[in-house]
Amino acid sequence: MRPRDGYLDWLRAMSLVVVVLWHWAFTILRWQPDGPTPTSPLGFLSGLWILTWLLQVLPLFFYVGGAVHLSSWERRSAPVRRYVWEHVRPLLVPALALVGTWTALGLAVGWWFDLRWIGGVVLLVVSPLWFVGVYAVLIALVPVTTWLHRRFDVLVLVWLGGVALVVDVLRFRYGLAWLGWVNMAAVWGLAHQLGFFHRRLVLAPARLAWALLTAGLFGLAGLVFSGLYPGSMVGVPGDRMSNVGPPTFVLVALLVFQVGLAEVTRPSVERLLLRRRVRWASDLVTRFALPLFLFHTTGMALARAAGYAVFDGRIADDRAPDLVWWLGRPLAVLGPLLFTLPVIALFTWRRSNGARPGAQKAS
Repeated sequence: MRPRDGYLDWLRAMSLVVVVLWHWAFTILRWQPDGPTPTSPLGFLSGLWILTWLLQVLPLFFYVGGAVHLSSWERRSAPVRRYVWEHVRPLLVPALALVGTWTALGLAVGWWFDLRWIGGVVLLVVSPLWFVGVYAVLIALVPVTTWLHRRFDVLVLVWLGGVALVVDVLRFRYGLAWLGWVNMAAVWGLAHQLGFFHRRLVLAPARLAWALLTAGLFGLAGLVFSGLYPGSMVGVPGDRMSNVGPPTFVLVALLVFQVGLAEVTRPSVERLLLRRRVRWASDLVTRFALPLFLFHTTGMALARAAGYAVFDGRIADDRAPDLVWWLGRPLAVLGPLLFTLPVIALFTWRRSNGARPGAQKAS
C-alpha cells in the first residue's frame, strides 16, 4: 500500500488556513440599509490584486483533493456507494447542519426584531461553503473520473480545458452569460483531474515542475494583461466581472502556476516538516483545518456582533485601509479565532461522543 503523502496533507491544510486568514483579516463590511456588503483592500488599493495569484488557493485545494481521492479509490475495499458516502459525509453533514442552524436563527431573529437585513448576514456566513458542494460532487464522480483517467489519460485535461475556454468565448463574445456556470464543472473538475497525475509529477524531473510554474505564470500574465480578464483571482466589487463566480479560463493558468510552484518548493518544505516542532504544528493544523474552515465565518460573525455590542453600534470599517487599519490586522484575526475555537471544540466533542467505533477519518 502506498504511504500517505504528508506534503499533500500540508498543502490541503494550508490552503484552507489561507482562505480563513484572508476572510478574517481582509473582509471589510460596508453597512447599507439592506445589510452588510463585503469588500476588501483590493477594492481600495490598486496593484494588490497580484497577491491573489498566491492567495487564491482553491485551484490547489481541488488538485490536492484529486490526488488524495485517486489514492483512496485505488486502495478501497468498500462498495462504490459506501466509498462515496464515507468521503462525502464528513463534509456535507456539518456543512448542512451549519446552513440549517444559521437559516433557522436568521428567520427567528429577523422575525422577532423585524430585521430585514438579517438574510444578508446569513448569506455572508454560509456563502463560503459553496465549494463544499462542488467538492462533494467531485467525490461522488470519482468512480467515473478515475475510469476516464485510465481510459483517456491526459486527454481528459485537454478536453476540460477546451470546454472552459470555449465557454469563455461564448460568454464574452456572444453574450451567453448563463453558460459561465458550466465552468463550475469544467474548471474545478480540471483541477481535481490534474491531481490524478500527482505521482507522475513527483517522480518527474524537476524541470517539469519549473515548466509548469513558468507556463502558468506566462499564461496568467498574457490573459490578464490582454485586458480580457481582471487581474484579481477573487471577486472585487466594482470590477466588470469576476474570475471566480463563475470560474474563467484564467483559473486554469492559475492552477498550472500553483501546481508548478508546489512541486518546485516541495523539497524545501519536506525538509522543514522533518523538524519535530514544525511537524507537530503541521499535524495540529492538518487535524483542525477543515473544522476551522467550516466554522470560521460563524466565529467571525460572533466576533463582529460582540464588537458592535461593546461599542454600542455598528463599527464603521468601510473606509480605505490606512496605517492604523493595517496594524490592526492581527487583532482582526485574533477576535474571530477566539470565537471560532469554542465552536470547533463543541463540534469535536459532539463527534467524538457520537462516532461509531472504527469510523474512518475523512480523506
